[in-house]
Amino acid sequence: MTNLVPSDEQHDPAIGAEVDQLLARRTRDIRLKGEIMRLFRARVWSQTAKIIRAWMIWVALLDVLTLTVNMVILPGAVATSMLLPAAIIPPVATAVVLLWRKPQAPWVEASSLITGMFLILLSVALVGVSAGGEFYERQLNVMLFVAITAIIIFGIPLAWTVAIAGLALGLYLVFQLQNPAIEHGSAAAGTLFFASGIFATVAARRIMTILAQKTFLFELRDRRRVAELAKANQRLELLARTDPLTGLANRRWMTETLSRIWGSDKRCLDGAALLMCDIDHFKKLNDHLGHAEGDRCLVEVAGIIQENIRRDQDHVARYGGEEFLVLLPGVTEEEASAVAERIRKSVEAAAIPNPGTRARRVTLSVGVAMQTADEAISPEQLQRHADTALYLAKERGRNRIVLRRPDSEECKPVRWAQ
Repeated sequence: MTNLVPSDEQHDPAIGAEVDQLLARRTRDIRLKGEIMRLFRARVWSQTAKIIRAWMIWVALLDVLTLTVNMVILPGAVATSMLLPAAIIPPVATAVVLLWRKPQAPWVEASSLITGMFLILLSVALVGVSAGGEFYERQLNVMLFVAITAIIIFGIPLAWTVAIAGLALGLYLVFQLQNPAIEHGSAAAGTLFFASGIFATVAARRIMTILAQKTFLFELRDRRRVAELAKANQRLELLARTDPLTGLANRRWMTETLSRIWGSDKRCLDGAALLMCDIDHFKKLNDHLGHAEGDRCLVEVAGIIQENIRRDQDHVARYGGEEFLVLLPGVTEEEASAVAERIRKSVEAAAIPNPGTRARRVTLSVGVAMQTADEAISPEQLQRHADTALYLAKERGRNRIVLRRPDSEECKPVRWAQ
């Protein structure tokens, strides 16, 4: 069956709690109501409507076929008397089929189906009344058979089922009381006999409905649990790839991102720059101000780096300790150097205290490595180049940028501190 239950409603906590309460009951005590009943009807409507339409078409075809056979084998007067009452069924069945092609308001569906069933049952009974004789009793029994098949296969609310059953028994009793071939006592006795069968059929239909509702409740619960498990796995995956202090991606995520962008041919098709950023004299900051201030410094620097990159294209990760790695796909040497300088100047301008240094504020050293579009080097090689450039930036006095040129062992200083 097609799932017609909106996912946000399936996972509503209130609905989930109600589902658990219902499943904790005995099966025979399950009663759906409110929103869960609406969801259940939405879930089974398509199948129910198909069954009702198919049944109506079957009854209409069987009615036409029976009339045709009667015209051939029965005396003309008898067959002719059957035509008018039998003609009720095809248009009534057609109307119900058309109305049940798409969902309607519950009261419209109930009234159309109950009214349609009443007219069909009345038509079957009137065929026997019009023909008289042996056909009188036979058609009343056929009417009950038609009602029983509808009760069994229609997956409709219990109140609708009881209404159809009541109409069938009421028609049977009324026409039997008017049957000249039997006495009123026999009519009442026959009605009671058939009533027991009808009620047993209604009870069976009720059990089938309760079991279908219980299956639906299990489905809701299982889907909720699967969704909760998926969310938990997503959270774990996010935690596994996120630095808990700064909220940036971690080293694992950056390594996976580099491998994905580079692909199997060990080449970034549009070229890329890799920036390795390191906070200068970070140990002195921790020694003088404590680790809490050190953590605050890392968070601020992470935010500054994020503010100076392209959020929709570039990637930044805390690589370890006080180191950050920034990947800039599709940039030139000048563009990469400009981004690195902008980050360095922004950190310096933030004036984050670092009393253990000559500048008395936090500064940043950046090593830049380039890979051109026609150059085939692995992400690991590019990281080593960026690390070499960062080492030279530290060695030459910190608070500066050094660029490692592609296809070259030379490193170019981009900016020295003033």
